[in-house]
Amino acid sequence: MQPVRKAVLPVAGLGTRFLPATKAMPKEMLTVVDRPVLQYVVDEAIEAGIEQFIFVTGRNKHVIEDHFDIAFELEDTLARRGKDKPLAQLRAQLPAAGTVSFTRQQEPLGLGHAVWCARHLVGDEPFALLLPDVLIKAERGCLAQMIDVYNTAGGGNVIAVEEVPEDRTDQYGVVEVSGEGPAYDVTGMVEKPPKGTAPSNLIITGRYILQPRIFGMLEHQEKGAGGEIQITDSMRTLMREDGFKGLRFEGTTHDCGSKIGFLSANLAYGLDHPEVGAELRQTVSALMT
Repeated sequence: MQPVRKAVLPVAGLGTRFLPATKAMPKEMLTVVDRPVLQYVVDEAIEAGIEQFIFVTGRNKHVIEDHFDIAFELEDTLARRGKDKPLAQLRAQLPAAGTVSFTRQQEPLGLGHAVWCARHLVGDEPFALLLPDVLIKAERGCLAQMIDVYNTAGGGNVIAVEEVPEDRTDQYGVVEVSGEGPAYDVTGMVEKPPKGTAPSNLIITGRYILQPRIFGMLEHQEKGAGGEIQITDSMRTLMREDGFKGLRFEGTTHDCGSKIGFLSANLAYGLDHPEVGAELRQTVSALMT
């Protein structure tokens, strides 16, 4: 069993649901309280022991590269002005040299294609896949919980799953499972099944641990739902060769790819923020009266 050391983060999306805010700003860099959405996801991966980060970018995403680099002028200004606390925060969130890589997805051909674009950087290792617009607020990070399952199972593949109302299963990738939770055996998957046909109400929730064999499957994967190369289709093929576990994780999901999910994330993280939480609670209460 190889350890999970690398993480792939697909950040090539256009963010059209947040226009005009995302006209010049990548959606992954929109802030939840005082940090970009993407920073929360990277922090979750760091907590889980990830050592190398592979960002699959698109055009106009240079801001992401700048965020994970040293800002010499800014740090110098903070140091000269005695702004020790924000300077320490910047330095604490900076990945170590040589741990961050970037590759391009030239065309928007789907999540499966974005993952395939990272194949040479991942190599012949298992890897974590984290969708950067999905925040999972948890006492212990979702990916860390998944790696526990991976280690206990002696390898294989692990996906994060959660329950949704049955009338919403047509919006997601849905799994069929057997055994007792919270770590189920996954026996089937379907991408956005028509209403009334889903095998369960457990959906795949933006966190994966996958074996590198999936790259060969993605290379020959035909377009699926939405006319895109879907990762779920190749995972079904991989499932016939390897075991898949579905972890019903502990935590709350905020889909920051939607306006309501983004707003709920700002409230959830803001209410817990040590500096603004109490005041925000009073402000929300006043607005609701």
